[in-house]
Amino acid sequence: MKPLYKTKKGELYLGDAEKILPLKSFQQNKGKINLIFTSPPFPLIKKKAYGNLTGDDYIKWLSSYAVLFRDFLAPDGSIVIEIGNAWEKRSPTMSLFPLKSLISFKESGQYYLCQEFIWYNPTKLPTPAQWVNIERIRVKDAFTRLWWLSSNPKPKANNKNILNEYSKSMKELLEKQRYNSGKRPSEHIIGKKSFLKNNDGSIPSNVIIKSNTISNDSYLKYCRENDVPYHPARMPIDIVKFFIMFLTNPNDLILDPFAGSNTTGYVAEIMNRKWISIEKELIYANSSRIRFGKTPKKSI
Repeated sequence: MKPLYKTKKGELYLGDAEKILPLKSFQQNKGKINLIFTSPPFPLIKKKAYGNLTGDDYIKWLSSYAVLFRDFLAPDGSIVIEIGNAWEKRSPTMSLFPLKSLISFKESGQYYLCQEFIWYNPTKLPTPAQWVNIERIRVKDAFTRLWWLSSNPKPKANNKNILNEYSKSMKELLEKQRYNSGKRPSEHIIGKKSFLKNNDGSIPSNVIIKSNTISNDSYLKYCRENDVPYHPARMPIDIVKFFIMFLTNPNDLILDPFAGSNTTGYVAEIMNRKWISIEKELIYANSSRIRFGKTPKKSI
């Protein structure tokens, strides 16, 4: 099995991850992958160009990867998987299939659920259109969940790598070294020095606010100029960066089995991590070369 293309740090393979990962040539990676970061097709009612299943078929399909991923994870490795919301067909009610899929995936792989993250996209278009725009009986669905799982209750992680810049008021507080300590209405007792230590930044929350409206990156520019379909569900670079910084170290190995336009591989490359990406659609895999300064091939 040869990669469609490779770089100094990684390789992208063309095909179905369910068929590629069990191949003999991939067995060398068993127990060595530090992070599986991926966004598989969502269980949407409407069929998308990148392919998606619904209902029980989706649950079985996603769960089939649970054991396969576990074999490849390092002992302290992590899985971060995005599972979007879904709605019942022809009904203004939400489906529980995304949550059922997560539970089935977790139980099939015997994983620990380390934490739930919310990605809120403030610029997301109002959907579902029928219930939000036409009948006006719902508000727009503007977030998805990213689930952090591991076969280890304490996988490798360090929130010091993802600190936010202190607010102006916090900087002033540190400078003055004065704080109203004591007992709070919540019954927590805040010591005099609890908030006066400079930790070089504040700890982020599990709610990530990031729009997905970048239109001037090299990938989109190439697709538009060459009339090439671009992947419709691209993960923002900053979200991939957040989890790579949080859960891995330089030269760690990262896998994305549903690579799309290969944002994961690109971010891993610029952050000095090794990577393996798999994408079954040739049109998306080939055009993702542009992220690495490679010219997509006209014919393959």
